[in-house]
Amino acid sequence: MPGSHDVYQSPLVTRYASREMCELFGAKTRILTWRRLWLALAKAQRRAGLSISAKQIRQLERTINNIDFATAARHEKRLRHDVMAHVHAWGDIAPDARGILHLGATSAFIVDNADLIIQRDALAHVAQWLAAGIDALAKFAKKRRSLPTLGLTHYQPAQVTTVGKRAALWCYDFVRDLEEVEYRLETLRFRGVKGTTGTQASFLALCNGSHAKVRRLEIDVARQMGFTRIEPITGQTYSRKVDAQMTCTLGGIATSVHKFANDMRLLANLKEIEEPFEKSQVGSSAMAYKRNPMRCERATGLARFVLSLVSSPLQTAAEQWFERTLDDSSNKRMTIPEAFLATDGMLRIVVNVARGFVVYPKVIRAHLAAELPFMASENILMAAVAAGGDRQEIHERIRKHAQAAAARVKIEGKDNDLIQRLAADEAFADVDLKAVLDPNAFVGRAPEQVDDFVRDYVTPIRRRYRNALSRVAELSV
Repeated sequence: MPGSHDVYQSPLVTRYASREMCELFGAKTRILTWRRLWLALAKAQRRAGLSISAKQIRQLERTINNIDFATAARHEKRLRHDVMAHVHAWGDIAPDARGILHLGATSAFIVDNADLIIQRDALAHVAQWLAAGIDALAKFAKKRRSLPTLGLTHYQPAQVTTVGKRAALWCYDFVRDLEEVEYRLETLRFRGVKGTTGTQASFLALCNGSHAKVRRLEIDVARQMGFTRIEPITGQTYSRKVDAQMTCTLGGIATSVHKFANDMRLLANLKEIEEPFEKSQVGSSAMAYKRNPMRCERATGLARFVLSLVSSPLQTAAEQWFERTLDDSSNKRMTIPEAFLATDGMLRIVVNVARGFVVYPKVIRAHLAAELPFMASENILMAAVAAGGDRQEIHERIRKHAQAAAARVKIEGKDNDLIQRLAADEAFADVDLKAVLDPNAFVGRAPEQVDDFVRDYVTPIRRRYRNALSRVAELSV
């Protein structure tokens, strides 16, 4: 076999995803899940009265973890069928049970049910990362709930918000994603014991025509594998819309990550907030002064990759003919694992960044101060009118001063001197311009909105996922 440096290896495994997620989609977990399904089927069939002995069950239990991949590979080369290769490989070391392995089943019983189990476990893993990210963002939002900052719409100065309120916006996107993940987990169904085209004909024959026994057999296997819900109708496979829905859920997470990471990259350019930057980290091989937002750039790239994968499972679901076609298999082997691995990788980055935000309040205040005079113009107008001025005349004076100040900023590249111009105008002599320009007077209910959001939405999540909140988000590179 060529060494690890001789052949291509997915960077999702070598650089980005956690070991836990990589192992979930590894060959060992996959085949062990197949064997657990074969064992569960044999146990259920024995309880249903089929001629399966306790000795055969014990031999399967005793050898379940003894997976010989080399032997299985030799069988697959001969048989050109991965499931049957592993049936033979297990039968080689459990000869007494060879004859009852895979009894009445089709490959889809093994592959489909195993895929659902692995996706369920992977989605639970994603939920934990989401909860950790929500917790970290909420802590930051609370800490900076009252720090005024320039709100931007169209990436242009708008009105004042707070740093904490902006973080709560990011956080709420991930809360929505977690709700969607939890819905998928709650409604995920076991493919079940359905037979070659989903009719359960083989199992009905094994159960001597007893429909009740077949129903009990299916429920028995599902419960052994941790499912209370079973697909009521399938073809040879469960509907590939399930995979499409699962991937769309991951695509929703990717959207949230992309939005968060892009905002952080823009804030880094403004020098207002940066991602963590380690003592020996190199920002550029040529420009030694640089502090590039490389973590958020990486998260953006991973998110874009996940978004690009969403279309494949949708097309696969659309192109399945009648009870099934096999064009799903090769595509699914890549899209589903890689969508989960990339999602895992980008969520780890979100948690890592959110726990280590670097904030520059003085820069934030400077940017706000440069625009605040324009934003305060309505308040200044009302204060001047309250002091006895004519509303229309005051409006016209503010308009002229504001245009002159704007020209100074845009054409001459100088500071915004609107307040100085107003202070020199006798029409505003009785207006306390300093008081009118207090940024905290412009944030509205932003701090209270953060408080309400954390209390009503984040606190319940923290309770449900309390064991996941402290998980380590150390990045490989």
